[in-house]
Amino acid sequence: MVSFLLLLLLVPISLHYFSFLSFAYPFGVSYFIDSGGLSNFTSQFNQSWISDRFYTGGAPGLVAEPHNFEQLQERTIRFFPISFGKKNCYIIPVPNGRYFIRTFTVYDNYDSKMNSPSFDVSVEGTEVFSWRSPWPEDVSKNGAYSDLFAYIKDGEATVCFYSIATDAPLIGSLEIVQVDPLSYDSSTTGEHLILVNYGRLTCGSNSFGSGFSNDTDYFGRAWHSDVDFRAKNSIMKSLSTLKDIKSTVQPHDYTPTHLYQTALTTTSNLKLEYLLPVDTRLDYMVWFHFAEIDPGVTKAGQRVFDIFINEDNVSRIDIFKEVGGFTAFRWHYTVKNLNSTTLSIQLVPVVGTPLISGLENYALVPLDLSTVPEQVLAMRALKESLRVPDRMGWNGDPCAPSTWDAWEGVTCHHNEKESGLVITQLDLGSQGLKGYISEQISLLSNLLSLNLSSNSLVGNLPSRLGHGSLIRLDLSSNLFTGSIPDSLGSSNLQLVLLNGNALEGQVPRALYSIGVHGGLIDLSGNKGLCGVPSYPACPFFWEKGGLSTAAKLAIGLSCVMVICIILLLIYMFCIRKGRNDYDFGLPHDLISLAAKRNRYQRQKSLMLLELETQNANGFSSNLSPI
Repeated sequence: MVSFLLLLLLVPISLHYFSFLSFAYPFGVSYFIDSGGLSNFTSQFNQSWISDRFYTGGAPGLVAEPHNFEQLQERTIRFFPISFGKKNCYIIPVPNGRYFIRTFTVYDNYDSKMNSPSFDVSVEGTEVFSWRSPWPEDVSKNGAYSDLFAYIKDGEATVCFYSIATDAPLIGSLEIVQVDPLSYDSSTTGEHLILVNYGRLTCGSNSFGSGFSNDTDYFGRAWHSDVDFRAKNSIMKSLSTLKDIKSTVQPHDYTPTHLYQTALTTTSNLKLEYLLPVDTRLDYMVWFHFAEIDPGVTKAGQRVFDIFINEDNVSRIDIFKEVGGFTAFRWHYTVKNLNSTTLSIQLVPVVGTPLISGLENYALVPLDLSTVPEQVLAMRALKESLRVPDRMGWNGDPCAPSTWDAWEGVTCHHNEKESGLVITQLDLGSQGLKGYISEQISLLSNLLSLNLSSNSLVGNLPSRLGHGSLIRLDLSSNLFTGSIPDSLGSSNLQLVLLNGNALEGQVPRALYSIGVHGGLIDLSGNKGLCGVPSYPACPFFWEKGGLSTAAKLAIGLSCVMVICIILLLIYMFCIRKGRNDYDFGLPHDLISLAAKRNRYQRQKSLMLLELETQNANGFSSNLSPI
């Protein structure tokens, strides 16, 4: 965490010309948000600002004396009253990568209360800035900028504000610029650190860069004069040149050329010393910028000096030997285990006088643990389905930063591997909730206790509610309907309160056995329940608000019998053939064959009749007398 007093030493108080280019080179993603602003505009530095958006709550405001601010984006603010909860955020969709993030913060008595607020600021779930009332008068009136470098890995740049007591956090503007992912030696330091600016100085010149001059800095950095950070015991002089400097504006830091066209040195071989503010709880990365711009130095060995950090000799520098003349040379050193709030940096001459063009000091803030991704999805789904009111401040990461309270009604713990945070308890009783329980609640696999009692929640209970580690469940006094899912028969449950709803159907026997084995279960007030002691028996063909297994089996068997009968009828009347059927005769052939057969039958009948007549006559003659 960066303390407020240290932050004030980093940033000039009056930065009314502070702005940035309309793009970040060579990465094209950037947002310049005029917090509280109602319309888009282009600044005098050709920077495209957009109206306020991507916020989770709050209200727009206007500084008391807008005519004192030459930049339009500094005149409006967004503040977050406690009615929007203790935690509010800007959540900006961006591609994954590394980003330069800068905020402008000003009070200027916008609320006529003459009381600057206390609040904290986090980036990507890690606390980075703290503001405590009362602010120094000039800061309160004119405002201050602060910036950092951070990695975005989830497709969202999240900047959150946390109220101290009941104060309303605020912000004047927010800038997010994509930068080279390998900048500032990130390949060595890794992606788990946020680099918070504790001083970005140009030596021997006035402030320049974004908002101070037309000199370009593709990262959007502002370089402030080093005057306020010089030790008073040195006699110094400035050098400058109009010549071009080699090896500037190059990957991966894209340091501007103008930084190396000026330098500070001493007279009479005296040391050059800077005193920088630090927080002893953090490590620091100090970057040194050199360029030999003295035309009198033409070979190695003419200017040699040692660098001392807190009295430790950490390096010997010969600029010409490293890169030659009029060429940029960068070097950095990481300072650890500080025991003083002032960091002493000395350039002690060995041959000639020391010389420096620029100095940067970044606090290395480790990323805080965040809520595991699937549980973030579950909590966002619950926020929507339960219709959680704004006053509860369910914004950003549910559990992070770990130095802040979790979302109201939410309790978090480390997971088993200590690699993330998980939700273990939801206590949202009597909060006026009017939605339903999302099925995504099953993703809260570490949930031990769920209390949603005395709300107006409706719908069916989620089918997997009770799976996992749930021990206590209180859904009493709501408007839930439908059946009780079998998942509530979990052996882990010790307390189940479902009374005062409109549930129906058969009670799972495993659920009822919780009460039998020493747990507590209350199902009273659900008139449609059945199937366990103290409740009526369920109809044979009805259970859990629907057809029972026996009913489904009977219906299935009936369907099979009907299908068999239909197939039998089709066979009897449509498929089975008669003995005298002719399968392949054409219609006229079949008719001809039938006619011939009929004639044959008639002829056969006549012949038989004639034969019978003849036989009858013969029989009669044989009966004559002898």
